[in-house]
This record gives sequence, C-alpha cells and structure tokens, in this order.
Amino acid sequence: MNTKRSLLIIDDEEDLLGFLCEILAEDYITFKAATAEEGLALLNSKMVDLIISDIMMPGLSGLDLCAILKSDVEYCHIPIILLTARKSDTDKLEGLEIGADAYISKPFSPKLLQVQVANLLKNRTKIKEHVAHKPFDDALLNLRSKSDEAFINDVTVFIQQHLDNKDLSVDDLAEHMNMSRPTFYRRMKSVSKLSPKDFIDRIRLKKAAELIAENDNKFFQIANKVGFTSQSVFGKNFQKHFHLSPRKFLDHLKAKWD
Repeated sequence: MNTKRSLLIIDDEEDLLGFLCEILAEDYITFKAATAEEGLALLNSKMVDLIISDIMMPGLSGLDLCAILKSDVEYCHIPIILLTARKSDTDKLEGLEIGADAYISKPFSPKLLQVQVANLLKNRTKIKEHVAHKPFDDALLNLRSKSDEAFINDVTVFIQQHLDNKDLSVDDLAEHMNMSRPTFYRRMKSVSKLSPKDFIDRIRLKKAAELIAENDNKFFQIANKVGFTSQSVFGKNFQKHFHLSPRKFLDHLKAKWD
C-alpha cells in the first residue's frame, strides 16, 4: 500500500512546474496543473494533502484559487503554499489574510520548500492523531483552523443529540452537513484518523463512560442509552477503547472513590 502523501503543484511556467515536481517526487505523489482552473478540476478526482501554487497565472490567480478553496468546506482543510516572484508584501499579506498557510518568494532554496511542505503535513498529522486519541472537546481547541473546529463541533453535537439512535449512520451525518457521502467522508478523514463510524462509536463510548461514572444505570441500560445494539456489542467496544470491561471500569472508579 502506498503511504506517500500527495501534492498538487500549480504553475503556468512549464520548466518551473517540472522542477517543483522533480524535487518533491521522491517523497510525495505529485499531481501538476498549468492553471488554477486545471488544478480545481483535478481536485474533483484526486485526494490531495497539500497544494503549492504560483500567484501570477493567466485566468484565476493563486490568490483567487486560495480564496475559493478556503471558503469551500470540502477543501478548506488542505494546506496551501503560495509562490511569487514579487518582492512586495502586498501579495503576502493578502494571501495570509485569505487563509494561505505559507508563502515563499522566488527564487527559493529547494530545501526551504521541502522543509515547509514537510512541516505543514506533519502538523496535519499531529492534529489527526490528537483528534483520534483525545476527548473531542479538548481536541477542538487544537484543530488547525476555525473551519475544522466548526465542522467537528457540528458533527459531534449532532451525534450527541442522536446517541440513542442505533441506526445512526454516515449518511445521516452527511445529510445533516449538507454534503454527499463521499464529500463528508473525505472531510471527516481530513481532520481525524478515525473513520466516521469510529467517530460515532467514540462519542458513544465517551458518553457511556460518563454514565458508568454516575453509577445510576445498569450496563444494559447504558448500552441502550448510547445506541449500541446489545450489551455484548457495547462491552466489546468499551473494552477495545478503554482496555477495561465496563465492570472493571466501574470497579476502578469505585476504588478511587473509596
């Protein structure tokens, strides 16, 4: 299985486009486009982890492209590096204001670009791991953008409001977010290493742990309240996540209370 991250590189200068692909191809899967319009079309068919775009291009500029992508819920999570030969700070300020993640002036050192790409992708990976392993309310404070935070918060609240629905599905979440199922899945995976189903289960289990701590319900009642189809399915999932059975989890809490 290919584990390389994918980059979309956009530049109307053919020689520079080839050079950028060449210096990055060893470590990444590279897709190239000669215009912003071509790049947008490519995004419809390819999964891209980061975009590098020149600013000055015929048709849509790199700034136009950045503005379009950062205002689109499907693509706003993708880091964007803008390149320009201009020495003025005007483009840089405008790019950063509309959400560009980094800005590099031409000519530039290949090593500088490689390090910038690696750092942005590393930060995205850290965010995904944080969301996957920490409580969601804590993770919200560490997402890369307000858009990520709003997206995760909306999904989480919807799941919490429908915890007792054993049939709650990815389709239900996608419909609530006004997205197609594939679009929702891609957006979800962009901010979390958890699949949408695992995300739902994680929230169910977090609520289950809170109910166990209250010690007011039987385990089968808790399983029902948080939407598991049976107590045995609940127990297996709880064990997998907390590395303790619900009973041992409660015993552990009681020992701390004594």
